Amino acid sequence: MTLFQATLATALVLLATGGHLLWHGARTEQQLKAFPRSKTAAYILMGSAASWFLYLVLQLGPSDFGQYRTQLFGIFLVTAIGSFYYAPDFLAVRGLAGLTLLIAGVLLDAAYMQVPQSRLFLVSFVYLCIVLAIILGAAPYKLRDFFDWLYRKPQRSRLLGLSIALYGVLLALTTLFY
Repeated sequence: MTLFQATLATALVLLATGGHLLWHGARTEQQLKAFPRSKTAAYILMGSAASWFLYLVLQLGPSDFGQYRTQLFGIFLVTAIGSFYYAPDFLAVRGLAGLTLLIAGVLLDAAYMQVPQSRLFLVSFVYLCIVLAIILGAAPYKLRDFFDWLYRKPQRSRLLGLSIALYGVLLALTTLFY
Protein backbone atom coordinates (compact mmCIF):
# COMPACT_ATOMS: atom_id res chain seq x y z
CA MET A 1 0.00 0.00 0.00
CA THR A 2 1.33 3.41 -0.91
CA LEU A 3 1.26 6.46 1.33
CA PHE A 4 -1.35 8.03 -0.95
CA GLN A 5 -3.63 4.99 -0.68
CA ALA A 6 -3.18 4.72 3.08
CA THR A 7 -3.93 8.39 3.66
CA LEU A 8 -6.90 8.41 1.32
CA ALA A 9 -8.38 5.24 2.85
CA THR A 10 -7.98 6.67 6.34
CA ALA A 11 -9.56 9.95 5.23
CA LEU A 12 -12.55 8.13 3.76
CA VAL A 13 -13.07 6.10 6.94
CA LEU A 14 -12.86 9.26 9.04
CA LEU A 15 -15.27 11.10 6.74
CA ALA A 16 -17.77 8.22 6.88
CA THR A 17 -17.53 7.86 10.65
CA GLY A 18 -17.61 11.58 11.35
CA GLY A 19 -20.39 12.15 8.85
CA HIS A 20 -22.48 9.40 10.43
CA LEU A 21 -22.06 10.87 13.92
CA LEU A 22 -22.67 14.38 12.63
CA TRP A 23 -25.76 13.42 10.65
CA HIS A 24 -27.37 11.00 13.08
CA GLY A 25 -26.02 12.34 16.38
CA ALA A 26 -28.07 11.06 19.30
CA ARG A 27 -29.88 8.44 17.18
CA THR A 28 -26.75 6.27 17.29
CA GLU A 29 -26.74 6.15 21.08
CA GLN A 30 -28.42 2.76 21.49
CA GLN A 31 -26.23 1.05 18.90
CA LEU A 32 -22.98 2.47 20.25
CA LYS A 33 -23.86 1.74 23.87
CA ALA A 34 -24.71 -1.86 22.92
CA PHE A 35 -21.45 -2.35 21.00
CA PRO A 36 -19.03 -3.18 23.85
CA ARG A 37 -21.01 -6.28 24.91
CA SER A 38 -22.29 -7.29 21.48
CA LYS A 39 -21.65 -10.97 20.77
CA THR A 40 -22.00 -10.47 17.02
CA ALA A 41 -19.44 -7.66 17.01
CA ALA A 42 -17.18 -9.78 19.22
CA TYR A 43 -17.25 -12.70 16.80
CA ILE A 44 -16.63 -10.47 13.79
CA LEU A 45 -13.95 -8.19 15.27
CA MET A 46 -12.13 -10.67 17.50
CA GLY A 47 -12.37 -13.34 14.82
CA SER A 48 -10.92 -10.98 12.22
CA ALA A 49 -8.14 -9.77 14.50
CA ALA A 50 -7.25 -13.31 15.58
CA SER A 51 -7.27 -14.60 12.00
CA TRP A 52 -5.07 -11.78 10.77
CA PHE A 53 -2.68 -12.19 13.70
CA LEU A 54 -2.47 -15.96 13.23
CA TYR A 55 -1.73 -15.43 9.54
CA LEU A 56 1.13 -13.10 10.52
CA VAL A 57 2.44 -15.73 12.95
CA LEU A 58 2.58 -18.24 10.09
CA GLN A 59 4.64 -15.73 8.06
CA LEU A 60 7.38 -15.32 10.69
CA GLY A 61 10.91 -15.59 9.39
CA PRO A 62 13.92 -17.15 11.11
CA SER A 63 14.94 -13.89 12.75
CA ASP A 64 11.48 -13.55 14.33
CA PHE A 65 11.29 -16.95 16.04
CA GLY A 66 10.07 -18.49 12.78
CA GLN A 67 11.40 -21.89 13.81
CA TYR A 68 8.72 -21.87 16.55
CA ARG A 69 5.85 -20.60 14.40
CA THR A 70 3.86 -23.84 14.69
CA GLN A 71 4.04 -23.76 18.48
CA LEU A 72 3.27 -20.04 18.56
CA PHE A 73 0.34 -20.56 16.21
CA GLY A 74 -1.07 -23.24 18.51
CA ILE A 75 -0.65 -21.15 21.65
CA PHE A 76 -2.27 -18.08 20.12
CA LEU A 77 -5.08 -20.10 18.55
CA VAL A 78 -5.95 -21.65 21.91
CA THR A 79 -5.75 -18.21 23.52
CA ALA A 80 -8.06 -16.68 20.90
CA ILE A 81 -10.63 -19.45 21.20
CA GLY A 82 -10.35 -19.43 24.99
CA SER A 83 -11.06 -15.72 25.12
CA PHE A 84 -14.60 -16.38 23.84
CA TYR A 85 -15.23 -18.75 26.76
CA TYR A 86 -13.20 -17.34 29.64
CA ALA A 87 -13.22 -13.57 28.95
CA PRO A 88 -16.38 -12.84 26.92
CA ASP A 89 -17.11 -9.45 28.51
CA PHE A 90 -16.18 -6.52 26.30
CA LEU A 91 -14.63 -8.88 23.74
CA ALA A 92 -15.88 -6.67 20.91
CA VAL A 93 -13.82 -3.80 22.30
CA ARG A 94 -10.75 -6.00 22.62
CA GLY A 95 -11.26 -7.24 19.06
CA LEU A 96 -11.56 -3.66 17.83
CA ALA A 97 -8.37 -2.76 19.70
CA GLY A 98 -6.50 -5.70 18.17
CA LEU A 99 -7.75 -4.90 14.70
CA THR A 100 -6.79 -1.25 15.20
CA LEU A 101 -3.23 -2.25 16.09
CA LEU A 102 -2.96 -4.51 13.05
CA ILE A 103 -4.30 -1.81 10.72
CA ALA A 104 -1.95 0.72 12.32
CA GLY A 105 0.98 -1.49 11.38
CA VAL A 106 -0.08 -1.43 7.72
CA LEU A 107 -0.59 2.35 7.74
CA LEU A 108 2.75 3.01 9.43
CA ASP A 109 4.51 0.72 6.96
CA ALA A 110 3.06 2.80 4.13
CA ALA A 111 4.38 6.01 5.69
CA TYR A 112 7.80 4.62 6.64
CA MET A 113 10.72 6.55 5.13
CA GLN A 114 8.47 8.70 2.95
CA VAL A 115 9.67 12.21 2.17
CA PRO A 116 6.54 14.41 2.38
CA GLN A 117 6.16 16.19 5.69
CA SER A 118 2.39 16.04 5.22
CA ARG A 119 2.57 12.31 6.05
CA LEU A 120 2.83 13.39 9.66
CA PHE A 121 -0.92 14.12 9.71
CA LEU A 122 -1.57 10.44 9.00
CA VAL A 123 1.15 9.18 11.33
CA SER A 124 0.00 11.39 14.21
CA PHE A 125 -3.54 10.07 13.88
CA VAL A 126 -2.30 6.48 13.71
CA TYR A 127 -0.22 6.91 16.88
CA LEU A 128 -3.26 8.36 18.65
CA CYS A 129 -5.24 5.29 17.58
CA ILE A 130 -2.47 3.02 18.86
CA VAL A 131 -2.55 4.67 22.28
CA LEU A 132 -6.35 4.42 22.42
CA ALA A 133 -6.23 0.76 21.31
CA ILE A 134 -3.75 -0.10 24.05
CA ILE A 135 -5.85 1.66 26.68
CA LEU A 136 -9.09 0.04 25.49
CA GLY A 137 -7.45 -3.36 25.16
CA ALA A 138 -6.33 -3.19 28.78
CA ALA A 139 -9.47 -1.52 30.16
CA PRO A 140 -12.31 -2.07 27.67
CA TYR A 141 -14.96 -0.76 30.09
CA LYS A 142 -13.57 2.72 29.42
CA LEU A 143 -15.32 2.69 26.03
CA ARG A 144 -18.65 2.16 27.78
CA ASP A 145 -17.82 5.04 30.11
CA PHE A 146 -16.87 7.21 27.11
CA PHE A 147 -20.20 6.50 25.41
CA ASP A 148 -22.03 7.38 28.62
CA TRP A 149 -20.15 10.69 28.75
CA LEU A 150 -20.61 11.32 25.01
CA TYR A 151 -24.39 11.02 25.08
CA ARG A 152 -24.94 12.85 28.36
CA LYS A 153 -25.31 16.04 26.28
CA PRO A 154 -26.76 15.75 22.77
CA GLN A 155 -24.37 18.16 21.08
CA ARG A 156 -21.25 16.20 22.11
CA SER A 157 -21.79 13.41 19.60
CA ARG A 158 -22.31 15.91 16.78
CA LEU A 159 -19.21 17.87 17.84
CA LEU A 160 -17.16 14.66 17.88
CA GLY A 161 -18.56 13.77 14.45
CA LEU A 162 -17.65 17.20 13.12
CA SER A 163 -14.11 16.93 14.51
CA ILE A 164 -13.59 13.48 13.00
CA ALA A 165 -15.00 14.57 9.63
CA LEU A 166 -12.84 17.71 9.54
CA TYR A 167 -9.71 15.65 10.23
CA GLY A 168 -10.80 13.35 7.41
CA VAL A 169 -11.04 16.37 5.12
CA LEU A 170 -7.56 17.48 6.24
CA LEU A 171 -6.15 14.04 5.45
CA ALA A 172 -7.88 14.03 2.06
CA LEU A 173 -6.40 17.43 1.28
CA THR A 174 -2.89 16.30 2.25
CA THR A 175 -3.07 13.60 -0.43
CA LEU A 176 -3.01 16.41 -2.98
CA PHE A 177 0.54 17.25 -1.90
CA TYR A 178 2.11 13.79 -2.21
